[in-house]
Amino acid sequence: MTDFAARRRTMVDTQVRPSDVTKFPIIDAMLHVPRENFVPDAQREAAYVDDLIEMGNGRAMIEPRTLAKILDALNISNDEMVLDIAPAMGYSTAVAARMAQLVVGVESDEALAAEAQSLLAEADVDNAIIHVGPLEQGVAEHGPYDAIMVQGGVEQIPQALLDQLKEHGRIACLFVDGNLGTVRIGRKSGGQVSWRDAFNASAPVLESFSAECAFSL
Repeated sequence: MTDFAARRRTMVDTQVRPSDVTKFPIIDAMLHVPRENFVPDAQREAAYVDDLIEMGNGRAMIEPRTLAKILDALNISNDEMVLDIAPAMGYSTAVAARMAQLVVGVESDEALAAEAQSLLAEADVDNAIIHVGPLEQGVAEHGPYDAIMVQGGVEQIPQALLDQLKEHGRIACLFVDGNLGTVRIGRKSGGQVSWRDAFNASAPVLESFSAECAFSL
């Protein structure tokens, strides 16, 4: 039988800590959330690899290193609300929920959303919900949010999402330009979001965040 707990420790020791992620809440969350339960059955053995995991329909789960560095940059505290865009089967939502007061995940695929909500319940995550709806529209009724993160590549960000960010709130997005990907952290001040480059990463561009998509309010 596979010792997934040992693989989790190895993931943290060889992928997360060497990436200069040392905050206890992140380490603790990634040691406790069973990543293998949040991937398709055929991918369970690959749950802890240092690579993207194919989720089907052009979607992929980002590497543990990338998620850890995003959480490190967002610096979520236990009194904050987080919006998690495109969490697929809910792993990133479960991890963030160990740090935040409440996490709202939004999934456009109804079946995927139902599976994520079920897996979160099985993992005893009681401070997270999964909302079904267009990814690019976020979930305004539960906002505004202290932090927003997107689990996939983007070419542009709709104003509707930025509007759901609190003043002084933070947003993390993996901007993709050709073969290059850069995670940028935005911070809202005076109603405007200013961005800084954080680190390089890669992920497939989410269809609704491609440059071809025209966003409307």
